[in-house]
Parts: sequence; C-alpha cells; structure tokens
Amino acid sequence: QQDLFRVLKAYTLYRPEEGYCQAQAPIAAVLLMHMPAEQAFWCLVQICEKYLPGYYSEKLEAIQLDGQILFSLLHKVSPVAYKHLSKQKIDPILYMTEWFMCAFSRTLPWSSVLRVWDMFFCEGVKIIFRVGLVLLKHTLGSSDKLKSCQGQYETMERLRALSPKIMQEAFLVQEVIELPVTERQIEREHLIQLKKWRETHGELQCKSPPRLHGAKAISEAEPAPRKALEPVPSIVV
Repeated sequence: QQDLFRVLKAYTLYRPEEGYCQAQAPIAAVLLMHMPAEQAFWCLVQICEKYLPGYYSEKLEAIQLDGQILFSLLHKVSPVAYKHLSKQKIDPILYMTEWFMCAFSRTLPWSSVLRVWDMFFCEGVKIIFRVGLVLLKHTLGSSDKLKSCQGQYETMERLRALSPKIMQEAFLVQEVIELPVTERQIEREHLIQLKKWRETHGELQCKSPPRLHGAKAISEAEPAPRKALEPVPSIVV
C-alpha cells in the first residue's frame, strides 16, 4: 500500500498537468508485484507516455477516440456484435473504458493478465485492441449469444459478466494471436476517427505525443546513448 501510494504520488509530481487518475492504480499495482517501487514508477511513465498516451488526461479524449476505433474494427471482426451494439445504441465508452485504461488488469484472470501484458509490452496497444475485440466477438458475435441480450441493460450485464471460457489463458491468447488486426489498421482508423472528432468537437484539448507500438518501436525512438554517438577511434598503420 505504501509503495503504491509513493508511485502514484510521484507520478502526480512528475506530471502535474495530468494529476492522478484512478485507473492508474491497478496498473501500478501489477507493476509493483514484479519490481521495486522506483522501477515500477518509470515503467508506469512509459505506459502513460509511450504505450497509452493521453489515456489518463482530464477529459479522457484519447480513450474516447480509441473507443470509436475499437467499434469500427469490430465491424470487420464481428458484424453481428457490431450491429447489435449499434441497434442498442451502446457507446463504446460504456464498456471499454475500464478494459483499456486498466489494460484488462481488473477484468481478466491473473494468469491471462500476465500473458496479455507480456504481449502488450512487446507489441504495443494493438494487443489491447485485439483482446477487446475477442471479448466482444465471443460474447455478442452470434445469434445464439444474443438471445439473452434483448436490451441495453441485458447487453451491458453480459459484458460485465464475461464467460470464464473466453477469458481462460490458452483460449484467449490463441484468439488474440490469430486475430488479423494490425498496427497499420489501427493507425489508419485513428486518422479517420480523429478527423471526425475535429469536425464535431474541434481540436483535441490534450496534446499527447504519438503512441509507439511496442518495446522495439520505443527503443528505436529513444536517443542513442552518448557513448554510442562518439566515433570509434581507428589506428592508422
């Protein structure tokens, strides 16, 4: 508890313009289970600034945009689920906010959380999108599954009480790996949704840096260490 408080307090001091967001607590708690407090803090910084930039800003604009991206991708992945959610007029922000902001740490069983986070750190936010799409597809993606979801309330209850089978580690990971959703698709959809946002809401209030897709992209974007920039001396004979 003390370490969790220290990490979250440190982040509010590090980024006072963002302050504290409740959804950061589960993220920090998972990190503290695997590393000391200082490392957990810097890892939280990377998640907030590189993997999920803008998610924890005051107006939650980035998460709203990603909700629309998720919904658009769902149209391709599971037209049945897409049509049902459209018919019920259920906005993505109602069911995906906790999923994405907490990186499924409050949704999935612990073994599944660890596997999803492994992939998330390696491959970036596309894993979060894929998990969300798999859950929606296997919860609302067939006429049989929709028989007990005739209204908004029943649909939301179903999404809050997901089937243990689809959250089971082996099943979920296999489905996530096989789902054909790429970084390019996500970025293309991001541009589309950003244009729509500007047409209806104006410019984004939160000026977040562009997100980077996974550890490799983040490593390549980091400036090279000073020593690596120094020329290697050569010996002339």
